[in-house]
Amino acid sequence: MQQKIAIIGLGYVGLPLAHAFSKKYEVVGFDIAQWRIDELNSGIDRTQELSEAQVKEAIANKMKFTNVLDDIADCNVYIVTVPTPIDKHKKPDLTPLIKASESIGKVLKKDDIVIYESTVYPGATEEVCVPVLEKVSGLKFNEDFYCGYSPERINPGDKEHTVTKILKVTSGSTPEVAKIVDDLYASIITAGTHMAPSIKVAEAAKVIENSQRDINIAFVNELAIIFNKLGIDTEAVLKAAGTKWNFLPFRPGLVGGHCIGVDPYYLTHKAQEVGHNPEIILAGRRLNDNMGIYVANQVVKLMIKKGHKIEGANVLVLGITFKENCPDIRNSRVIDVIRELEEFGTDVSVYDPWADKEEVQREYSIDLLGSLSGKYDAIVLAVAHDEFTSIEIDNLKADDKAIVYDIKSKLKRSDGKL
Repeated sequence: MQQKIAIIGLGYVGLPLAHAFSKKYEVVGFDIAQWRIDELNSGIDRTQELSEAQVKEAIANKMKFTNVLDDIADCNVYIVTVPTPIDKHKKPDLTPLIKASESIGKVLKKDDIVIYESTVYPGATEEVCVPVLEKVSGLKFNEDFYCGYSPERINPGDKEHTVTKILKVTSGSTPEVAKIVDDLYASIITAGTHMAPSIKVAEAAKVIENSQRDINIAFVNELAIIFNKLGIDTEAVLKAAGTKWNFLPFRPGLVGGHCIGVDPYYLTHKAQEVGHNPEIILAGRRLNDNMGIYVANQVVKLMIKKGHKIEGANVLVLGITFKENCPDIRNSRVIDVIRELEEFGTDVSVYDPWADKEEVQREYSIDLLGSLSGKYDAIVLAVAHDEFTSIEIDNLKADDKAIVYDIKSKLKRSDGKL
């Protein structure tokens, strides 16, 4: 039977996936946000994962963008790519996943397959999502409908490792469905697929990918703190150590975003649920979560050493997105630097050519600068956008006492860095 695919959620993950599938299948892209549908129908992708030409290519392939549930009622494969954030207590917030499952349940039919791509803890698909699908649809799991799990591996802003070029882990609720799911992805993923033996294994594989990165970055962040106290250049140390073939090339920095800064909490939540306190993972999270405050304190210390009056000092922060060359501001830890500097009484200005001004105002109540023209007592390079390498930093300094703090070691010269 020819698959007709519905992609639920058209963000950084769902839209590129929908575009890839639209080259071979009939695809309907579903999102609850009317503004998102309107923009896509106009050829605009504000995430910048797809160009205008690529969005229009998908439309030319007869892909439909909609927020009307009836438009996906005749699909037989549903792929869920909604966010899985954490709440203010750093516990998993499965609300988007549950609501997406409720929506699918309303149109679910016999023999349909629901595939989840959202990052979750091991067991969430079958323990949380499946009961919702059964309750709303009135159908029975693994008799009337089936599920799969294929964790997303999208790297926002990365134009080299795009969705079809990243090997895909797949799984299914029965051996037969696992094969169908694997074949479906294999038809568009040029990098190949890896069929996991169960949905739980695939869920666990995803959540440890980012937990591993988080712990490694926490390690080099701690090294940066130690080497700063010892008066040693961390970047120089890492460059020297990196001459060994098996040294892992991680760099210190702020750890935010919707993956690395969030996913470990999904794993630790499940670990604590079964009676294990995950010490290493949580220690890494605590250290990384506090790096913004550490950076702000280092900036203020450097300013004091140069004789600055902190109250009312003008500070420029370059970058507010969670990573370089990407417009995504979700869970950006740059905000921690900004808020801590404001707590010291400084006047903070923020410039980011990648971020959407309205979104930043809505999310963080910050008015981004439209251009760089002021004079500042301190400048913090927080995000390594390519555009920042061509900035004449000296032209932004209020005087010779102005300090430059380079979190990402992007600049040739600075007064302080991680």
